[in-house]
Amino acid sequence: MDVAGVFAALTTPYAEDGAVSLDQFRANLGLYNRTGLRGYVVLGSTGESVLVSKEEAEFLLAAGREAASTEKLLIAGTGAESTAETIAKTKRAAAHGYAAALVKTPHYYKPAYGPEVFLRHYRSVADGSPIPVLLYSVPVFTGVSLETQEVLALAEHPNIAGIKDSSGVIQRIVEVAAGAPKGFAVLTGGAGVVYPALCAGARGAVLALASALPEKCVALYDLWKGGRHLEAQALQQELAAASKTIVSESGIAGLKYAMGLRGYAGGPPRLPLLPLREESKRRIEGLLSRLEPAAATA
Repeated sequence: MDVAGVFAALTTPYAEDGAVSLDQFRANLGLYNRTGLRGYVVLGSTGESVLVSKEEAEFLLAAGREAASTEKLLIAGTGAESTAETIAKTKRAAAHGYAAALVKTPHYYKPAYGPEVFLRHYRSVADGSPIPVLLYSVPVFTGVSLETQEVLALAEHPNIAGIKDSSGVIQRIVEVAAGAPKGFAVLTGGAGVVYPALCAGARGAVLALASALPEKCVALYDLWKGGRHLEAQALQQELAAASKTIVSESGIAGLKYAMGLRGYAGGPPRLPLLPLREESKRRIEGLLSRLEPAAATA
């Protein structure tokens, strides 16, 4: 499975009554289909997957498959706290035609979760999955990380195709890229470290920021791939600042607000996440006016 390139971590839009808006979700995909994005992740952390119901998740999977261009690779977030539920969700994603499953680490019972827990969990999921599995380490949300030795051990499984590492730790990307089998793909989840991650051996990125600035994120990858390193470094600095303001400091609410400014369906997040404060809106407006003045629909 070729995952080289940039994937957008898709958001979930809501209608005025708070229900998931599948029409807006499809409309966003219609715009993304015109970009150079390699594909999309549906029901990841950026998609507020922990805040949607099982029924809503099913509808989003179906809408994603319906609206995405056949040229785009679709990945579904299927991680759950139990191994059995993760396998069940992964099978549902496969039934909808998704190419791979992105499986976050279980994390609720942290004191009991040593390396042997993660090894057994992921191997069991991979054994039961009809599609390739991507490991997902996102310690900012889960409080746990997949360390290098765990990743390398799991990389030996024939149905574990790679990892999305959102830790921002470049050393781990270097170690995994050097020690894993040739077909194992490393994807970074941090827009602030895309260029160094690619230089360290990553094959691409899954980015929340790509939901608001897909062209810029793709341009960075293309500059690196074309060997235009000085330009890539300059763009990386711009995107790192944008990611800090839009994503790190303002969260999903900030990302959705930035999307709205660029012509996508953004809107508020779902409670208990709170809408964006006015001062944060002004910061994002100022940043986008300098970085990307053109609207997505222009």
